[in-house]
Amino acid sequence: MQRHQLVHTGEKPYECKQCGKCLNRVGSLKEHLGIHTGEKPHECKQCGKSFNHAGTLRRHQLVHTGEKPYECKQCGKSFNRAGNLQRHQLVHTGEKPCECKQCGKCFNQVRSLKNHLRVHTGEKPYECKQCGKCFRQAAHLNNHGRVHTSEKPYECKQRGKGFKQAVQLKDHVRVHTGEKPYDCKQCGKCFKQAGSLRNHVKVHSSEKPCECKQFLKIFCQTSNFQEPELCHVECWICQEELCSQAQLLEHYDNHME
Repeated sequence: MQRHQLVHTGEKPYECKQCGKCLNRVGSLKEHLGIHTGEKPHECKQCGKSFNHAGTLRRHQLVHTGEKPYECKQCGKSFNRAGNLQRHQLVHTGEKPCECKQCGKCFNQVRSLKNHLRVHTGEKPYECKQCGKCFRQAAHLNNHGRVHTSEKPYECKQRGKGFKQAVQLKDHVRVHTGEKPYDCKQCGKCFKQAGSLRNHVKVHSSEKPCECKQFLKIFCQTSNFQEPELCHVECWICQEELCSQAQLLEHYDNHME
């Protein structure tokens, strides 16, 4: 009862002698000390991973059970951690409390801001062990790794076609659904991919395009003119706009099948 009352009073009488942090329970102080000693006495029986807090172990075990007890009341999406739910809810509120001091861009997660800061610093801490290429984000390294393994874990349920990245599968599915969620605010034209919309918007800008002799089409990406594979290209069958020759060839396969 006395320990519980500390929740209401805000009193934290147990102080860590190493860092000065104060806690309201002896047990909490003991667990906190594990941060300084490196001790991790709480071991997961399923995978052997160890933690310095019992609570952290309990949250980790949800990974194995698949349990997601924290549900978003607005969209029904569930999460295995309360913190993940709180971050997700910012999607609905539109709140972006994490601001970049260098360019003013805002993000809804501290992690996203940290990743963004590497754009300014040029830091690329994630290195591919096979080819040495470096990336700003761990997720980008994971995606790149499939270049070496040829793994395509994201499969289209309608046709069985595999993709290396989830975003590639998401874009591909629109071939079947016909969905074009990206619309131009100036002329109303809709596109299946965000990149196609970004390139289209340049049609309305005062930016002068250049002519790509290989495709006999006008492009706005002047800086990429010397590298045709980076040019913006259009499918002559359905007028779908793609961002590279490789995507165009893959897109043609969709028509042929």
